[in-house]
Amino acid sequence: MNLLKNYINVLYWIAMAGLLFWFAYSKGWIFANFESIDAKQAIYLLENDDNVTLLDVRTIQEYKSGHLRDATLIPVQALSKNLGMLKQDKNKKIIVYCRTGSRSVSASRILEENGFTPLNVKGGIIQLMGANAELVK
Repeated sequence: MNLLKNYINVLYWIAMAGLLFWFAYSKGWIFANFESIDAKQAIYLLENDDNVTLLDVRTIQEYKSGHLRDATLIPVQALSKNLGMLKQDKNKKIIVYCRTGSRSVSASRILEENGFTPLNVKGGIIQLMGANAELVK
């Protein structure tokens, strides 16, 4: 009986470690070969750097409800198949945002693996709105 308890304890801690690892990976805190920036940095770059472009990886419905001016929409689920839409931006930094910053981590990983230079916006459009970014419909 004691052996079974020890076995269950070990499995519990392995599961907890796995969840912690997954969470940190999904947030881009570990194994991220790209930079994450906050909303104010993103707005500053958009206003002052000609060598950046903007990618919205939310759904079409989310995009239609309000997005940053000049943002290219490629939902994260379709990004791998539509990288050709960004070929003119291969030598630019690509500011990537979603709603909260989770899908943009996934998108940034895809972009980085394909030779792009993504800048993930931490907190997504929610933080961008909080930093007074102008949205268009």
